[in-house]
Parts: sequence; structure tokens; C-alpha cells
Amino acid sequence: MTAAPVPATSVAAASMAAAAVPPGADADFSAAMQALLRQAIDDAGGWLPFDRYMSLVLYAPGLGYYANSLRKFGTMPQQGSDFVTAPELSPLFGQALARQVSQALTVSDTRTVIEFGAGSGALAEQLIETLDALGTPLESYQIVDLSGTLRERQAQRLARFAPRVQWLDQWPTEIHGVLVANELLDAMPVQLLHWTGRQWRERGVEMDGQGQLCFADRPTTARPPTPPEADMTFVPGTVTEVHAQAEAFVRTLADHLKRGAAFFIDYGFPESEYYHPQRTGGTLMCHHLHRADPDPLSLPGQKDITTHVNFTGIALAGQEAGLTVLGYTSQAHFLMNCGLVDLMEHADIAQRSMAHRLIAEHEMGELFKVIGFVPGDEFDAIGFQRGDRSYML
Repeated sequence: MTAAPVPATSVAAASMAAAAVPPGADADFSAAMQALLRQAIDDAGGWLPFDRYMSLVLYAPGLGYYANSLRKFGTMPQQGSDFVTAPELSPLFGQALARQVSQALTVSDTRTVIEFGAGSGALAEQLIETLDALGTPLESYQIVDLSGTLRERQAQRLARFAPRVQWLDQWPTEIHGVLVANELLDAMPVQLLHWTGRQWRERGVEMDGQGQLCFADRPTTARPPTPPEADMTFVPGTVTEVHAQAEAFVRTLADHLKRGAAFFIDYGFPESEYYHPQRTGGTLMCHHLHRADPDPLSLPGQKDITTHVNFTGIALAGQEAGLTVLGYTSQAHFLMNCGLVDLMEHADIAQRSMAHRLIAEHEMGELFKVIGFVPGDEFDAIGFQRGDRSYML
């Protein structure tokens, strides 16, 4: 969950005018979002690149999915939520992650944690509590989350930790501390590319004759990475994603992170799996009321749009900008390395059952990965001591 580039002025003005529409009023909300998109498409000459469309429907002020007041996080659709994240699933997630954060704070001699896209504030709460208990108390817990609605919910949840918790509107000039981000990179806008068998074309959004949103392709110079095996080629009709904004985010991190470390937890693959020719449909997916669907053009602003992460691209972006990769592994290996099994032994049966979903292969354990970065020399990070897969990047 992060803030993406905001659209041009006329579009931003239209969204601000619509911000007063209560998202619960479905007809009015849908009309306001359609008007915003129509304006954006008109301003772009009739065709909007998908990354700009994704930015609008997720982050437009007052209307975008992460900028409106609709509930996102929860364990059941009856709650009106769309998906559950690891910190919402079990507090043992943050308690285990805190052990890695504590080590990184100690090694770097820093006392600040900065979280990008803090969601409901559950992870912040778990980290602060556990770091205090571990004897690694924080001077500052900084949150970067441009959603006003989510900020309000975070502030309520974290009120007892004031004044250590602070909200930032932009990157700090310099970061001396540990950055954490859970399910951040997957929500960053992506370019969609379509392989015709002869050329790559960029997929964008336009309005059809009936005024409905539809896909349309245009020529492009953008390319996905070449498949690693020489005898493997893309199948005609393949649609895939390019993650320019996520990689730019990591390069920006390298400019600001002076001392400390950064840990990203997200679902994704190394490049050889991400761009495997058999993955002809890409990874783009939507989430609404705990159901997944592949149609990002329906219910814009009312459901999440996400893609898996190309962790090779993320690792290379960091390395090329001067960061060192600490490690890369599955969420299961990372959490067990950080003591999750010990934590589960002291939990009740219900808590163990929920925490098991964090490491089970058919749940979050294998699909989710963790990658760590550090400026300068690496250290022996406990989260990657067993099961490090950096060689696969």
C-alpha cells in the first residue's frame, strides 16, 4: 500500500471535487470515478497507459481504492473487507519480524523504524510492542502513507505510543534506521505489455462507443527482460507486466538510506519464474470481498489491483544504486529463522492455527518472499541464515 504519482491537475481537481461523495453510496461513487477516468482519458488524448489508470483507481484523492473510506483489511467478507495481510492474520508475524529488525537496529546503532504503507497499523503496533519487550526501544517509528483515511485509523490504533509515532508526507532526506514494508511493492502501478508474436505493444485503457472502459494496445519501445534460457521464447498472446515504478522506488531508497537496513515482504518470483513462457497471462489480479478476479476495469476504486513482484528486478535496482542484498528467501524460512516456531509453542491453539498459515506452503509460506538490503557492508542477518535463495535472483 503506497502512494503513486498523482495524475495531472485537471484530473486531481476532478477527484477533489468528488471527494465528498460517501463511498458507500455506490451509484454516486461509481459515477464520480467514471467521470474522473473519462476526464483522464480525454486529457491523455483518448488512451491512458495502464500504469496511469492503475495509479488513478488506487490512489486518486478521495476516490482511489487506498484513498477512500472503504474497508480493506479483515479476515472475513462479512466484515466488508477485501483481503487479509499477515499482521492482521496473526500478531506472531510482527513479533518474529521484530527480532530481525532488532538485530538490524543494533548492528547499525540506530533507533528508528520507518514503515511505508502501514495499512491498519497492525504491524507497527506489533513491532513497537515487541521491540520494547526485547530491550530495543525505539526513539521514533515513522510512517509514510498518503491515505488520509488509513492515517486516521493508524493514529487511533497507535495513540498509546505517542509521541514516538510520526507520519511523514515524503521521504526523509536521510534514513538512519530500518525500513520495513509488507505488501507495498505489489500495489505499485505497472505497465502492461502484450506480445503479438511479432512485436510488443503496451496495453492501455480507453472508452468504447458505449462509454465503457476497455483495453486497447499501442506500439511501445518497452520490453520485459529476455527469458534466461536461449531456447525459450514468449508465446504469442502473452500479457505480462513491467515494474518500472517499484524499481524506481528501490533506487530512491538507495539515495536516502545512509545507515540501517530495509526489508520487503511480498508475493512474487525471481525473474526466471516471473517471465517464464508458460506464464502467458501475467500476474495481475484484483481482490474484492475476499474473492480474486482478473478484471481491473470493473468496479474501479472499489477493489484492489495488484501484481506479483519481480524480485530479480528489485534486487538489481538496489544493487545498481549502491545497496547490498542481505538475502532473499521464502516467508516461511524467514519467519522460522526469526523464531516463529518458538513463539507458536507459547501460543494457544487458535493462535497457532492462524500463525501456521504464515508458513504453510499452500498459504503464505512459499508464495511470499522476503528480500533485505543494506547500505555498505552486509551482516549475517538472522532472517536469511537458513534457506537463503539469493543465488536464484
